[in-house]
Amino acid sequence: MTTTQELTSGEEDFMAADGNSKELKLGFLTTIECPDGALIGGLLVTNHFGRPLEFQCTTPVKPNRTQEVLYGPTLVPFLLGEVIGQTLVDKMNVKPSLILVEQEQALELQNHTSIPVAILTDVEQMIEESDAYFTEQVGRNRLRFDAAHQVGKSAIEKTSQQIPGDADLGEPFERVREALGEAVKMGSSR
Repeated sequence: MTTTQELTSGEEDFMAADGNSKELKLGFLTTIECPDGALIGGLLVTNHFGRPLEFQCTTPVKPNRTQEVLYGPTLVPFLLGEVIGQTLVDKMNVKPSLILVEQEQALELQNHTSIPVAILTDVEQMIEESDAYFTEQVGRNRLRFDAAHQVGKSAIEKTSQQIPGDADLGEPFERVREALGEAVKMGSSR
């Protein structure tokens, strides 16, 4: 699978004296379904104000019937996390500090990258803490992390103050879906 589009801002990381980047970079990973049933994924990396730093998307991915049978219920997590998610993360020139996903099954990506991955939920949604995951409120949203990946908790605790309190972390997903829709249209017009 190859990426079909790339947008980079040309901005360089703002580096602190210790060599670490001071700017929080958020990744927004989602997929849409094409008319033929294939999935196309996109990853938008923004700064903490939501300005795009880089965008990548995949070509459409459609499993064949044999793969559907053999993978069974593990097919969608495999496609979202490993095939689409990992491919996009690997292709990014600007690596995000944190990757946010909308789809529960995309959390599989956490098993294939060292970058913390969280699912975005609304604050209004009542979420009970459990041993399987933990939550953190950021802006108007709540992020849920897999408890097995504690690096996410420490990463967001250190950087969440850089995100404005009124930030709507769901809005960039709309931009990614719209960009993916445009990519599908461009692909079908060829």
